[in-house]
Amino acid sequence: MPYRSEGTAIDAPVRVLLVTSRGTGRWVIPKGNVAPGTPPHVAAAVEAEEEAGVVGAACPTPIGAYRYRKRRSNGASLMADVEVFPLAVTAELSKWREQRERERRWFTLAEAAEAVDEQDLRDLIRSFGASEFNAAARRTGVLNVVAEKSRVNHMFAWFQRLLPRTGNFFDMFEAHAVTITAAADALARLFQGSGATEDHIREIMEREHDADGIIREVLLTVRKTFLTPFDRSAITSLIGAMDDAVDEMQAAAAAVGLYEVREFEPEMRDMVAIIVDAARLTAEAMPLLRDVARNGSRLHELTERLVRMEGHADEIHDAGIKRAFKEHGENPMKFIVARELYKHLERITDALEDVANEIDGIVIDHA
Repeated sequence: MPYRSEGTAIDAPVRVLLVTSRGTGRWVIPKGNVAPGTPPHVAAAVEAEEEAGVVGAACPTPIGAYRYRKRRSNGASLMADVEVFPLAVTAELSKWREQRERERRWFTLAEAAEAVDEQDLRDLIRSFGASEFNAAARRTGVLNVVAEKSRVNHMFAWFQRLLPRTGNFFDMFEAHAVTITAAADALARLFQGSGATEDHIREIMEREHDADGIIREVLLTVRKTFLTPFDRSAITSLIGAMDDAVDEMQAAAAAVGLYEVREFEPEMRDMVAIIVDAARLTAEAMPLLRDVARNGSRLHELTERLVRMEGHADEIHDAGIKRAFKEHGENPMKFIVARELYKHLERITDALEDVANEIDGIVIDHA
C-alpha cells in the first residue's frame, strides 16, 4: 500500500495510492504473485513500481491481510489471500511498465476506503492513519472554551496566569516525533542509494540537532513546571527514548559518510523500512497521549505493533550479519563496516521499542 504524508506536521494527512485493475477498472492496491525465494515485501515493492510507478521503503512487517475473489483467464473465480505491506513512497516515476494499462491516483484514507470493494481492505486503510484519534486527542481546555463562548478572552488571561504551570509537553513530544519521521525518511533515501548521499546525511544531522533542542527544552520545562501531565520520570524516559532513536540515525548516517558506503545489503534496507514505519506509528501515538484514558486502546495497538516490528528487525539483523560474514569473511574491513551499520540500525529499532514500552507504562498508570 503506497502512502505519503501531505506535509511534515504531526497531524499531516496521509494519502494512499490506488491503481485501476486491468480487467474491471475498479480501484485496487498494487499486488501480484510472489516468485519463489522472493520475500513478500520485496515482491510487493516490485509490483508497486510496475503497476503504479512508485518506489520507496517497503516495510517487511505487514499491516494485515484480506481476501478477495479473483477471476482467472480460464473462467474460474478463486479466493486469493493478500498480505498488505506499507510502502513509504520516496519517488514517483514519470514512466513505468504498466503506465498505459492502468490509472493511478492519490486518495485520502477516507476516499480510498470508499473506493475499494473489499471490506477487510477498507478496514486496513481506515486504521492506517487514525486521524480521528488525533482529532479527538486535541481537546481544547475548559478555560479556553469558556473564554471563546463568552467572548471575554482578555478577562480570563489574568486568571490563567495564576494557575500552576503545566508545561507544553505534548507539543514538544509531537515536535520530536516530527523530527523522528523526517530523519527516518532521509535514512530511507540514504540506504536506497538514490544519489545525493551527502544531502541525505546532512539532513539527518540537522534533524538530530533539532531533536537535541527539543529534549533540552523538555528537561528544562520538567524542572520548572509545577504540575506535569505524567510522572516526571515517565516524561524524561519517553523523550529520552525518542532522542536515542534520532541519535542512532545520526550515528548510522555518520558511519555511511565516514566509510563512504554506497551499496547496501537487502537486510539493511529492510531494517530501514521497518524504522520508517515504526517512526510513523510513533508520530501517530504522540497526540493520543493528550487523552490517555480515552485513547488507551489505540495506544496499546500501536505499541504492540512496534514491539512486534522490533522482533522482526532482530531476525533481519541476524540474517544480515550472517550474510555479511559469509560474503566478506576474507575481507575483514568490509565485514566490520557492515557490522557497524547493522549495529546502529538495530539500536534505532531498540530505541523505538523503548518508546513503545514507555507509552505502555503511561497507559497502565493513567488509562
